[in-house]
Amino acid sequence: MSIAVNITQPLDDFSLQVDLALPKKGISAIYGVSGSGKTTLLNCLAGLIRAEHAQIAVDGTVWQDTHQGLFLPVHKRGIGFVFQQSSLFEHLNVEQNIMYGAKRRGFARYATEVKEAITLLGIEALLGRRCASLSGGEKQRVVIARALASAPKLLLMDEPLAALDDQRKQEILPYLEQLHHRLQLPIVYVSHSRDEVSRLADHLVLLERGRVLASGPCMDMFSRLDLPLSQAPNAGVVLTTCVSHYDSQYALAQLAFNQQYFSVVTEKVNVGQQVRLQIQAKDVSVCLVKPAQSSILNSFEAHITEISVIPGAQVMLKLTLGQHTVLARITKKSADELKLEMGLVVFAQVKSVALLI
Repeated sequence: MSIAVNITQPLDDFSLQVDLALPKKGISAIYGVSGSGKTTLLNCLAGLIRAEHAQIAVDGTVWQDTHQGLFLPVHKRGIGFVFQQSSLFEHLNVEQNIMYGAKRRGFARYATEVKEAITLLGIEALLGRRCASLSGGEKQRVVIARALASAPKLLLMDEPLAALDDQRKQEILPYLEQLHHRLQLPIVYVSHSRDEVSRLADHLVLLERGRVLASGPCMDMFSRLDLPLSQAPNAGVVLTTCVSHYDSQYALAQLAFNQQYFSVVTEKVNVGQQVRLQIQAKDVSVCLVKPAQSSILNSFEAHITEISVIPGAQVMLKLTLGQHTVLARITKKSADELKLEMGLVVFAQVKSVALLI
C-alpha cells in the first residue's frame, strides 16, 4: 500500500499545503505544535473535510481528485479512526461497542481479525463491562479495538493520548507498541508529543503552519540540526537496540547497537527484546581523552560531524558512532576551551540513569 497526499485547504490564519508520499507500512507521525494543521490534514485524508484542492490515493485507489471531480465518502474509504476523546456508546458494554465497528464486515471477520487486537490491547476481561465504568486508558483501548473491528485499510489516530494523564499514557503506550509490531496495518498518527513519536513512529512529518518542513525516517529526522527539533529543550535521538543482557542485581539492561553496548537502568526486560533507546542531547557530554574511573558507564569514541550554535550560548554537536548518530548539547564556553571542530575524535559520555527506553 502506498499513500499519496496532495492537499490545499484554506484555514483561518494560513493555508494547509502539503504534498506527501507516506510509507506503505508502519506508523507515520504527523508532528507539530497545536494549530499547525495536523488534525485538518487527517480529516481531509479521512474525508471528514472535503479539501478545496486535493489528490489523495491509497493503494492505487483514488479517494479524492479535485480535477476529475472525484470524492469518495468516508464510509467507502476503509479507514479506522481514533479521536482524542473516547466517543464510545456509554449505554453499551465493551463487546457491543466493538461489534458496532464490526457489523458491516460480519461476525466472522470480527472473530478472526479483531480477536488478536482484543488480546494485544488487553481488554478480554473488559468485554462485559459498561463503558461508563472504564478508566480513560481502558476506554481508548476499546476505541482502538472498535476501529480495528472494521478491518480498515488504514488506521488514523488523532492525538489518541492527549486527553489522558501521564499515568494513563504510560499504561496505554505499551499496547500501541504491540499493535505496531504485530499488525501489518499502516497507521497515520497525529501528535504534538515528542515522547509518543519517539516511541512509536517509523516515519515523521514535521508540520508548521500548514507547511511540511521535512519528512523522512524518524531516526534521521531527530538528528538533523537544521530542523526545529534540535532546538527543543528535549532534543535528542532515538536508536533501535536489542537487549543482550539484564543484570537484576543492579537493574541494568545491556543494549546492543553498532557492535557496542549501552547500559541502562530499567525494569526487567527480556533478552533478545528490541527496544528504542532515547538519548537526550542535554545528557551527553564529551571529552578529548578516554575517561577512566568514572561513575558514567557509557563512553564511546565518536567523530564530530556537525556543529550548530543555538540560543543561550550553547552549542549542539552531531556525533557519529559507527552507523549511528548522537547529539550533545554543551556550553559555547566548553566548545571553545576544548577547541572542538568538525572531524575531531572525542569520547561521548551518557549516564545510565539518563537514558530512556
